[in-house]
Order: sequence, then structure tokens, then C-alpha cells
Amino acid sequence: MSLPQALSNLRLPLIGSPLFIISNPDLVIAQCKAGIVGSFPALNAREKAGEPIELERWLTRINEELDRHNQDNPDTPAAPYAVNQIVHKSNVRLERDVEICMKHKVPVWITSLGARPEVNEAAHAGGGIVLHDVINDRFAHKAIEKGADGLIAVAAGAGGHAGAQSPFALVQEIRAWFDGPLFLSGAIARGDSLLAALAMGADGGYAGSAFIATEEANAAEAYKQMITDCGASDIVYSNLFTGVWGNYLKPSVAAAGMDPEALEISDPSKMDFGGAKPKSWKEIWGSGQGIGAVKEILPTAKLVDRLEAEYLAAQDRLAAQLGWTRG
Repeated sequence: MSLPQALSNLRLPLIGSPLFIISNPDLVIAQCKAGIVGSFPALNAREKAGEPIELERWLTRINEELDRHNQDNPDTPAAPYAVNQIVHKSNVRLERDVEICMKHKVPVWITSLGARPEVNEAAHAGGGIVLHDVINDRFAHKAIEKGADGLIAVAAGAGGHAGAQSPFALVQEIRAWFDGPLFLSGAIARGDSLLAALAMGADGGYAGSAFIATEEANAAEAYKQMITDCGASDIVYSNLFTGVWGNYLKPSVAAAGMDPEALEISDPSKMDFGGAKPKSWKEIWGSGQGIGAVKEILPTAKLVDRLEAEYLAAQDRLAAQLGWTRG
């Protein structure tokens, strides 16, 4: 099955995943101009009393800047952008944010933590497509049955809320019955990993942690530096902080006064998606296992350049090994 127009003709078959707090218009615009899908969680556009709705302002700015870029660069247009909607019942802003995204004709919607037919219908009414993130095959079936256009397979090693299944197993099971858009999340921080995702049957990758260490990202400098200093062994998998299992940087957990090797298991009914958190948890930082490939803080454009160079080099290396001619 061919990809929908919104996801075809990208410079790289890659989506920059929506990062809690970190993804902002600066990062999204830079990702799109560099030729990959940029995204942000709708809830990152925080409310400010007495001021215009922030999500409206963000979407207006993104649309206007990408339109200007496309007019000035008709031969290298920007990739589309995506907005992530948390569709869990705890998100009291969902209905209003959905209306705003419909109004601004958001091209790609990423839904998380539940599959809601009415959200999918709203995206389609605005001309958008919906990708739903899933951690196993059962949730994948539910998402497609409820009207999602495609899937993001969130495998072991992904940053933030992550699954526990091998990417090989997860993609294999989904591709046994689904031939629509499928993107893979889980330790994709090099072009080699992106090519591997395609070889497994995915249509592209979904990468977040590497983009934390970019100049445009809305992350503390200490967080960016920790990403460049750490590797896979510095990641702990826990559900303590939000009620959902995810990957976090051990040094940030230790800095908050906790032992990352002895974290308790949280009650999943007490999920927290940006509400009040214990003060000691505010600087516990999420990250995927692929950060060993991230050695320096770069502008987003240069990071995408590196990923593209690695992706093409991996194609050449594979072609040589198999006796193929790339092209």
C-alpha cells in the first residue's frame, strides 16, 4: 500500500516524535524545513491566563512559516507537521484542542493512550490523517478498527512512554495483517537504524531522543548535555513517574534523590500527563536507549544531515554486502 501524500516524498522516511515540554514551534519548524515530519504534543502549548489560546498561536506560526518556506523553496518544500493528542480521559482539553486542530487543518494527527473514533473522524474532516501509537498487536487492531489510518509501533528502547516488545516481534505481528502506514519507534538515533526499520517492514522511523540535544529543543542545557554523555546502560524502565511504563535517564533519577535500581511500581490509575508532580520529579528526564549515538548538541538541520548521510552509507554498505547496485 502506498503512503498517503502527507507522508510521501520526505527527505528521509522519519517522524520527529512529540516530546513532552521539549517539542515547540522552533523545533517543529526546523524539523519540517530539514525534510522530516516535525511534531509536538498539543498539551505543550500551555494555557496563559488572560492571553490568546497558545495552541492557536503555535499552529498559526507553524503554518505561516512553512508556507513562506515553500514559496521561497519550491524545489525543496518542507515536510508536513503533526500534532499529538493524548486521548486519555484525563485530558480535559481534548475536545477544544481537537476543534482547534480541525480549524487549522493539521495534516498529521498522532493519537496516544486510547483510540477514539470521534477524534479520528475530526482529523479526517479537517483533511488530516491519523497515526496511533501502540505497544502491542492487540492495541494495533483496536486502533485500526476505530478508524486510525496508520500506526506507530512503540517498541522496547523508545524514549518516554515505551513498550517492552522487541521491534522485530512487534513489526512482524502487525505486518502479518496490516499493510497501511507503519512507523517504528525504539532507539532510532542513526540512519542505520532507520534503514533497518524499513528492512523489517516499517515505512519509516520515529525518533525523539536525539532531537533533545538540538539547539531548537526546549530542554534545559543540563538535560541536553546528559543526553550526549549517556548511553543505553544509563536508561531505567519505570512506571513510577506517570503510571505508564517509560524510559528515563538514571542520572536524573539519582539527582532527584532516588535509587534508579530500586524504583517502586506505581498504580496505573494515577496517570499524570503534565499535572502537578512532586517537586523532586520535575527534573526526571525521559530518554530512549539509542542515545549512545548522540555525541554533541547540534542545530536540527545538522542532525538531519547526519542521519541522511548515515542512511545513504548504510544503503551502500548493504548493497555491497548483497552484491546489489543501489539506485
